[in-house]
Amino acid sequence: MLNIARLNSAPEIFYSLQGEGTRCGIPAVFLRLAGCNLACKWCDTKHSWGNGILCSTRDVAAHIEDYHCASLVITGGEPLMQQAPLEKLLSLLPDSLHVEVETNGTLVPTPALTRRINQWNISPKLLHSGNLPQKSHNPEALAFFASLPHAWFKFVVQSEQDWESIAALGLPQERILLMPCATTRAALEAARPAVVDMCLRHGVRLGDRLHLTLWDDKKGV
Repeated sequence: MLNIARLNSAPEIFYSLQGEGTRCGIPAVFLRLAGCNLACKWCDTKHSWGNGILCSTRDVAAHIEDYHCASLVITGGEPLMQQAPLEKLLSLLPDSLHVEVETNGTLVPTPALTRRINQWNISPKLLHSGNLPQKSHNPEALAFFASLPHAWFKFVVQSEQDWESIAALGLPQERILLMPCATTRAALEAARPAVVDMCLRHGVRLGDRLHLTLWDDKKGV
């Protein structure tokens, strides 16, 4: 059974455009799992922290296949808190399905998930998230993800001061993206110019947030 985030009394599985990361703009089915081992004060999906809806992996697989989409994004919450049922779910889906996982980078994936996932989108949390570093940073997990060529590191940033903390993690700079800290379209537009400047200064990629530009703070899109 998978514990899926509850949105409007239904499991949060929907079809949309990937809003972040290197595959931004690509159509995908989104599966949002419930539960998280962190509590970011600016999180835009706090509804996923609470009690979700238990669904059988077979029913979830059938729902995903009904969309006839080539991409699946597994997000949360923190998806790697449910690794065993995720392995079962993916075994029921076609091998041709491109699967991305959005994770905070605190948990090491199982060998089975490591082999199956096409792209990892890791979002380590900085101090302004409200999480203590000893809880939000797992050096073993970050080193593991850094060893995977298909893992990208997305940082929500508020100011230039964040770069020192990012650089200290020693991650591959060519796979770092900086994203404005924003949960609304207006906040994104206000914060974006400073983050663009940071990307230019440090030679890293801008990670924009397409879903906010298109739908503001609407959920389930």
